[in-house]
Amino acid sequence: MTGNTRPGGRTARVRGAVLRAAGDALAEHGLAGLDLADVARRAVVGKTTVYRRWGTVTGLVADLLLDMAEQSLPRTDTGSLAGDLRANARLVQRTLTDPRQGPLFKAVIAAATSDPRTAEALHGFYRTRIREWAPCVDLAVKRGEVPAGTDPDEVIRAVSAPLYYRLLASGDPVDEAAADTAAAAATTAARAGVFIRRPR
Repeated sequence: MTGNTRPGGRTARVRGAVLRAAGDALAEHGLAGLDLADVARRAVVGKTTVYRRWGTVTGLVADLLLDMAEQSLPRTDTGSLAGDLRANARLVQRTLTDPRQGPLFKAVIAAATSDPRTAEALHGFYRTRIREWAPCVDLAVKRGEVPAGTDPDEVIRAVSAPLYYRLLASGDPVDEAAADTAAAAATTAARAGVFIRRPR
């Protein structure tokens, strides 16, 4: 999305239609099968509009990830670190097993291994998600649940990493039990001081 694009109106409707179409196509065919002309056809907008605004497939994927970060559910505040991390893990689990978003994430992650712009967009997406959930760790420090100096970003990464491993590497189910185990493990490790920032 360009810096001078104003929200609302026809511009927002076109962007929404194109990003929905791009997500559908990406989930169906992967990045290799993503074509701007096909996206324009699916979105029922002019090809020139798509080419002028996004320019390339990677530009479109980058905006799709930005939109996904913008549309993600807000952080849950349960009043405890264990509850907050469980909510985070279950949100990740639901996303990765969603019929549309699961294949989409697989396609984007695969593309990011060889395309720098897609990788940059993917990293930006996860930075946004971590920034959103990191405050639950700061609150846990204030409540005395975990030691001072605990690195919030590392705690949040520890929650989702086992779920992505299941999705991309082991093939084991990405279910609620796995999500709850990942959250419990991260909580236990945080309480034990595993994620305290160390001098470099």
